[in-house]
Amino acid sequence: MKLEPLTDDTRRGQIVRRLRELIVSGQVSAGERLTESELSLQLGASRGPLREAIRELVSSGLLVSIPYKGLFVRSVSRKDLEELYSLRTALEQLAFRHCWERRTPAALEDLRWRNENLVAAVDAGTEPHKAIELELILHSWCYELSEHDLLNQAWQRILPNLQFYFMLHQRAHQRPGPFRDAHEAYVEYACGDNLDLMLEHLQYHMRQGLERTLSFIDSIEEYEHIT
Repeated sequence: MKLEPLTDDTRRGQIVRRLRELIVSGQVSAGERLTESELSLQLGASRGPLREAIRELVSSGLLVSIPYKGLFVRSVSRKDLEELYSLRTALEQLAFRHCWERRTPAALEDLRWRNENLVAAVDAGTEPHKAIELELILHSWCYELSEHDLLNQAWQRILPNLQFYFMLHQRAHQRPGPFRDAHEAYVEYACGDNLDLMLEHLQYHMRQGLERTLSFIDSIEEYEHIT
C-alpha cells in the first residue's frame, strides 16, 4: 500500500474539520478569543495551513476576525437566528418546488433511509454531533434532488451556521439530539402527493423549537449582562 503524503490543502481541511467540531459542539464558547499561536500549538499545525483554515471559517461565519482585537468564536443573537430561520425556510421551500417532479421511487427510498439513519443515531444517544450531521444530510435531500446549482451553493453556505444553531437547539432542549420521530411528518409529506401541504409543513417544522432556542439565547445574554 502506498499513501500520498499530506499536502497543505489536506492539512487545511483537517484543521477546518477539527475547529468546526470544537465550535459547533460548544467545547469553545461563543465569543471566546482564539490565538494563532495557541491553535498552532494545540493542533500541531504550521501557520500556513492554519491561516488558510481560519480564513475559511471566517468566510463561513463560524469565526470572526476583528481588526486590532483578534480572532473570536462567533456569537449568536436573536437577529441571527431569525434571519437563519427565514432564509432556511425560503431555501427549502424553493428546493421542494424544484425537486417535486424529480421524485422517483429510488429517491423517496433514499429519503426514508436517511431518516432511518438519523433515528438510529438518536436511539444510540452516544454521538450527538453525529445526529446533527445526519439531520443535515436528511435536509440536504431536496437540494440534491433539485439539481439547482445556485440553490445548492446557498445551502452549503449556511450549513456551518445551521450546525451551530442545532447545537444551541439541543442545549436549549437539554437533550443530545432531535426527538426520534421529529421528521416522521416531514418524510410523510415529502413522499406524498400534495406539494402545498409539504410547503406548509416546512413552515411549521422550521419554526418548531426556534422560540425555545431564542429564549435560551436571551437567558445567556441576560446572565452575561449581569456578570
